[in-house]
Amino acid sequence: MLVMPADHIIRDLEGFHTAVGQAATLAENNFLVTFGITPDKPETGYGYIRMGEPIKTANLSAADDSRGLPHLIDIFVEKPDQSTTESYIASGEYLWNSGMFMMKASVWLDALGNCRTDILDTCRRSYENGHNDTDFYRIDVEFFEQCPDDSIDYAVMEKLNRKEQQAGYQSAVVPIDIGWSDVGVWPSLWETQLRDAQNNVIKGDVLVENTRNSLLHANSRLLATVGIEDLIVVETADAVLVAHKSAAQDVKAIVNRINSAGRNEHLVHRRVHRPWGSYEGIDIGERYQVKRITVNPGASLSLQMHHHRAEHWIVVKGTAKVTRGDEVLLVSENQSTYIP
Repeated sequence: MLVMPADHIIRDLEGFHTAVGQAATLAENNFLVTFGITPDKPETGYGYIRMGEPIKTANLSAADDSRGLPHLIDIFVEKPDQSTTESYIASGEYLWNSGMFMMKASVWLDALGNCRTDILDTCRRSYENGHNDTDFYRIDVEFFEQCPDDSIDYAVMEKLNRKEQQAGYQSAVVPIDIGWSDVGVWPSLWETQLRDAQNNVIKGDVLVENTRNSLLHANSRLLATVGIEDLIVVETADAVLVAHKSAAQDVKAIVNRINSAGRNEHLVHRRVHRPWGSYEGIDIGERYQVKRITVNPGASLSLQMHHHRAEHWIVVKGTAKVTRGDEVLLVSENQSTYIP
């Protein structure tokens, strides 16, 4: 398995392909492989890997030195504090963990069983009690909700150096220099996008005055800034974020507070996607609400009965085939129907 997060940028694809080839050779020999990035600054948002002895096999020779031989993993540390990261950078012995992994599925299951039996057992029960649903497999929700919330890094990789020898497999890191960036945090997005003369990254309907070194993202309305610097401002239909670039990692604290307050902005956007399309809340008030519903061509909503509300449907684009009681009718653009 080659496991890659969806929010990364890789500019040197040829170099990445070479690294994947190295990792595949190691994975075939039962290594759990991760890819390490040479750090260029102290970054508390990443995991760190201290390289152990270099690995040389028949397929990994001195010819690979130009990109760096793979190494055994000496220590795997998940998101250390600022002073620790500074000492790591100064030592030259550490790499950033990219969050990309390669291993045999069987080796991964064995490692998970050695390190976190509770996670493996819960996932296995979720799968065994699941069922086929059209073109995908639906795992059992009740079992899966019991699964402990942990990352690969905490659950397995940090523990491997203590258990891997007796388990018959090892962990390795492939150093890479491939123009990599993790855009999982807002400052990384600012660093990787084209900037204007004032060093701003601007997306959407944005007006700026005396604004520098900022990321400004408008999704649904006009965003205007005056006299700001080094800020992140992200506007969406359901929430607005304003943060200093140096504090972007602390957005997680806001998410935790939203969760503790019983709100749902961290779970769903204003537009909610469904297998048949999506719906979006437009307005809500006493005794009424307005939604924009988008139905994919050929798809359908399930038949429903409501005892305490009526609905007015207006088709603004396309043609809808509507079942209303025993009646079936076609409703086209600018036409409406009433559901009592």
